[in-house]
Amino acid sequence: MTAALHLVGSVPLQSTEAVFREVSHRIGPMLRRIPDGETGERAAWTAWQGKVVERSDGVVRSGVRDVQGIPYPTYALKPGIAPDDVDFGNLGYADVATSSYADFRRLRADGVIRSDRFQVSLPTPLAVVQAFFWGSPQLPAICKVYEGTVLAEVDRILATVPHDDLAFQWDIAVEFHRVWEKPDSDLARQYPAAALIETIANLSDYIPSDVELGWHFCYGDAGHKHFVEPRDTALMVDIANQLTAATARNVSWLHFPVPRDRSDVAYFRPLVSLKRDKIRELYVGLIHLTDGVEGALRRLKAAKEVIADFGLATECGFGRRPPETILALLELHREVAQTAIP
Repeated sequence: MTAALHLVGSVPLQSTEAVFREVSHRIGPMLRRIPDGETGERAAWTAWQGKVVERSDGVVRSGVRDVQGIPYPTYALKPGIAPDDVDFGNLGYADVATSSYADFRRLRADGVIRSDRFQVSLPTPLAVVQAFFWGSPQLPAICKVYEGTVLAEVDRILATVPHDDLAFQWDIAVEFHRVWEKPDSDLARQYPAAALIETIANLSDYIPSDVELGWHFCYGDAGHKHFVEPRDTALMVDIANQLTAATARNVSWLHFPVPRDRSDVAYFRPLVSLKRDKIRELYVGLIHLTDGVEGALRRLKAAKEVIADFGLATECGFGRRPPETILALLELHREVAQTAIP
């Protein structure tokens, strides 16, 4: 059975330990796995990778661009440098996962954490590379180099965290709102849909079968607004079906968003075509702080007209939210889950 609740990743409290304690106290028994909250500089998702790109061998800063209020520096390869010559070095993901897992293990031993697994959420390589090498004609080749560096980080995490304590989630966002929803865009011309499916399938199959694997489908959450509003769940169902067909292993969970103004059955109806034989758990991102329990229950009622056996979540992580709203949002999770799943 699917757990009652799922956290996508970011929870902007003051520390990893604060996240573990507050989440465990308020909704811990309803979670199968718990993230470290991506606190501090990681709260803006990929923005913290800017400093990694900045110090990378073979790269030079070329400008800056605004991503819904967040300044992202942009970069290019130095003259005479080929993409394969770029060395991104230590990305930092394994370092923070190792530190956070130490807190997870200690707090679990103390009886604070009751969730089964420690969750590590990672962006797909395209999310990072397109953000910092915006418009580069060499984007696919640079992305392949960064992908290899990400998998080296995965290897370090796998060597540090016992596999039966570990869950990986691939955050699949840019692919939706910049490529699959915009097939005529410059980025879509660089990245045919089939190539992206193959990349995500390879990333997924890289995770050993004794480690949990999840997919977070996302349309962005900068300023609490999607970059593109999904018309319904049809594209997400199509991508999920393509991914499960292309992936050798089973998927522990799939999470997808529900816009706050979509409590109509039509939004959910394409889910009847979702092939769930390789997807163990399904989480519906229908909790929104702006309309509370009442709004969540409206969307929940519509979803239940189409699908069964699913858990609940927000549409994205909490990282762009003011920290003072986070405890109320966690309490909302608990109240919705207790109301909807007696």
